[in-house]
Amino acid sequence: MSRDPKQNELGTFLKARRAELSPRDALLPEGVGARRVAGLRREEVAQLASISTDYYTRIEQGRIQASAPVLGQLADALQLDEDQRRYLFSLAGKTSTRTPRQSIQKVKPQLRRLMDDLSATPAIVMGRRMDVLAWNRLAAAMITDFGQVPAKHRNYVRILFTDPAMRTLYQDWESVAKTAVAQLRMQAAKNPADPRLTALVGELSVHDPQFAQWWAARNVASLSTGTKTLVHPMVGELVLDWDTLADVADADQQLVVWTAAPDSATHEALRILASWTAADSANAPSERTQS
Repeated sequence: MSRDPKQNELGTFLKARRAELSPRDALLPEGVGARRVAGLRREEVAQLASISTDYYTRIEQGRIQASAPVLGQLADALQLDEDQRRYLFSLAGKTSTRTPRQSIQKVKPQLRRLMDDLSATPAIVMGRRMDVLAWNRLAAAMITDFGQVPAKHRNYVRILFTDPAMRTLYQDWESVAKTAVAQLRMQAAKNPADPRLTALVGELSVHDPQFAQWWAARNVASLSTGTKTLVHPMVGELVLDWDTLADVADADQQLVVWTAAPDSATHEALRILASWTAADSANAPSERTQS
């Protein structure tokens, strides 16, 4: 009887991955003399995964199916990245119970260039849990100087609830904040085990009774489009349409832009604010678009 093609591919995949790792990579002794195989031996992989050599050999040869826990141990032993781990579990027809590790998000260079080119349009890049990853000068002038907010606290929802200036900047702060909480709830559905999101929700629930009430209501909303009215301390009322442009290659990064109708009072006010921002650009901190 021929073996399952997926089992054969799984074995070939494991063999290719162990060939890429040296004993030094795996913190194993090099041993004495020339090695007969590139990378790690089967017994070394088995040792790292805490299984017997015979068991590992049968998995690699496609003679038995490994359980999900053993696959997880092999993925760790072979230092697989998240894509490789998903591929391994897919070949085995198993579901990983491990929550994927989330690396520190950095704004994509293409989004940064696009955002910085929007000199007359306020724009920010939002990441997971509505973290503010980057912003252009006009967004900083219109909303707040994000560069003055510590990176670990640079979250749109957190700023809305903890910065007193936000409550006067937005004409209808309560509506804006309630919508933001619903959008954050939608983010939570994507990564329910995200420890940073859990910590954020816990902090804001203690800090602000309104946040706790709205979070408990479990309303949800997508980050898409809408209209907001701001009362800016320098240029007065701004009636702005906001739109979200999703990055097809990375759904966890979204460009949010605010625009105004041509020839409107808001359009002229943005032009004035942009000219003031340009005049001060030589003194602006270079960190304005750092994550």
